[in-house]
Amino acid sequence: MMFKIYSAIGKHRRTILFISDLLLWNLSWYLSYGINKNNLLLAGDISVFLWGALIENICFTVVFLLFRLYDKLWRYADIEDFFIAAIASLTANLSFMITTMVIGVFISDYNMGTRVYITFALMSSFFMMLFRIVYRLNKILERRELAQKPKKRLLIIGAGEGALSVLSELSKTPANEYIPVCIVDDDKEKIHRRISGVKVVGTTYEIPEICDEYGIEVILFTISQISVADKKRILDLCTKTHLEVKIIPNIYNLMTSGVPITSSIRQVEVEDLLGREPVVFDTEKYGKYLIGQTVLVTGGGGSIGSELCRQIARLHPRHLIILDIYENNAYEIQQELIRKHGSDLSFEVQIASVRDRKKLEHIFRTHDIDVVFHAAAHKHVPLMETNPEEAIKNNVFGTLKLAETADKFHVKNFVQISTDKAVNPTSVMGASKRICEMIIQMMDKRSKTNFVAVRFGNVLGSNGSVIPLFKEQIRTGGPVTVTHPDIIRYFMTIPEAVSLVLTAGSLAKGGEIFILDMGEPVKIKVLAENLIRLSGFRPHEDIKIEYTGLRPGEKLYEELLLNEEGITKTDNKKIYIGKPIEFSIEVFLKNLAHLYFAAMANRKDEVEQLIAETVPTYHHEVVGAESLPEDIDDTE
Repeated sequence: MMFKIYSAIGKHRRTILFISDLLLWNLSWYLSYGINKNNLLLAGDISVFLWGALIENICFTVVFLLFRLYDKLWRYADIEDFFIAAIASLTANLSFMITTMVIGVFISDYNMGTRVYITFALMSSFFMMLFRIVYRLNKILERRELAQKPKKRLLIIGAGEGALSVLSELSKTPANEYIPVCIVDDDKEKIHRRISGVKVVGTTYEIPEICDEYGIEVILFTISQISVADKKRILDLCTKTHLEVKIIPNIYNLMTSGVPITSSIRQVEVEDLLGREPVVFDTEKYGKYLIGQTVLVTGGGGSIGSELCRQIARLHPRHLIILDIYENNAYEIQQELIRKHGSDLSFEVQIASVRDRKKLEHIFRTHDIDVVFHAAAHKHVPLMETNPEEAIKNNVFGTLKLAETADKFHVKNFVQISTDKAVNPTSVMGASKRICEMIIQMMDKRSKTNFVAVRFGNVLGSNGSVIPLFKEQIRTGGPVTVTHPDIIRYFMTIPEAVSLVLTAGSLAKGGEIFILDMGEPVKIKVLAENLIRLSGFRPHEDIKIEYTGLRPGEKLYEELLLNEEGITKTDNKKIYIGKPIEFSIEVFLKNLAHLYFAAMANRKDEVEQLIAETVPTYHHEVVGAESLPEDIDDTE
């Protein structure tokens, strides 16, 4: 009840606390004076009493304000706060005694007497401290009441600063849902020691056994400085417990940002399970070519395009142009850049389609554009299967019009965003992106602009990514839908993909297809099972997995290179260059002309036939399990 009242009038806390002290000082003065004078009715002594009360109130008010006792939150006070309050009370009493004694030298009638001072000092200190102790005790009782609510038994991984911060905040936040039971750490010197009263009971290698022994319900990963391989090893052990696993992203960033530690605890993400070092963009080495340049990003409101805009904005371009057909996404990145950079960044948003040659020429004519990053495209595989003419109109001829406009206005670098689905494509979308790569190779031979393409795999968190779908399905109790038990994909994060794109722009000499070393491919079934386990459920038991069959145009595995392509290394060990495949430009242009008229006439069957003629590696049959590469293990 007291807590509710406190919350309701919290904004007047200082005033209420001062008034309470004022009443207690005057009560103490009344009792001290009346008892020692044997005159509780103050008969005949009223003027002396009032004079003393005035001096006492002035002295106590000044001293308590100087000691800043009303700036403290007494519901959270510690021993140091109470010690300061005691010193303040002693100082106030001495001030009062000295002041009245000095006055008493000149006015003998106002001499209070030593017993009055001693009694008043004891009473005022007692009432003042008691009031604050009761104030503080209310918080302690509230914590005990909250502590009686059921809590999840927590195992903390890591006995470092992260664990210490978490334990400290949990102790101060009684409404939290966890009770820390034990800690594990691979530093043997820490084992059997305690942090904030919680014992380090073993190493990370013993996590499954410790969880069983201590009845753990939730695991919290708190280690910030750890290799990706060790992190994956520990998280793989956590999946064997079938318990909910949570993580703190970066304890040092949180400590400097002022964000509460417990509010930052999140579910383990797929990025945590990839098991490879992230690709980091070296701004000093590769970003200089964008400094002071005018840069155009098409599809700038999409997942890849918006991240391109974020990273380019940090490189101090002369001007950034964000082009997108979808105004909502463009508006979001516009507002984000305004919040982050304000007037320090010169940029604008153009709502336009890459199909609109006249609008493109107007933009290029009115801006001296140096670099183009072309991320605009239709990317949804099943939808493009049923709308092949739209994939051709937008992906192929949007790219062609943009590339020709860039050439016409003498752009320095043109970077095309491609995909691993362009390699031996089985989908219209993949085939359309392969044609885009061919356009880039053709344009590079005809233009002084450096035309390059960047090819990478699936991007975590991008629009249409399977991971958000899995999370939502787990949240609602399943089932989790996987297209095929053997389907395999390469994965990378959005910042990694954009790092590759920006690096490719700096390495561009013309005609290259840049490819990222994406590490080992991931089996989607295993990824889904791990997400289920790390959410605290058992796959196939608590959360079912259903196989829905491969969608139109989808294949079991993606490749990053055509069989005919060889690779050469760059000075970035994570990036390779695919050797361009030669083709007849004359035949290619003839096929493009036929493809254009078929697409504009919406003749779907003819479009698919012409795609096959244009892209020799395109085949619409789904790749079966027997076609899996030899280096991919098809077993669990």
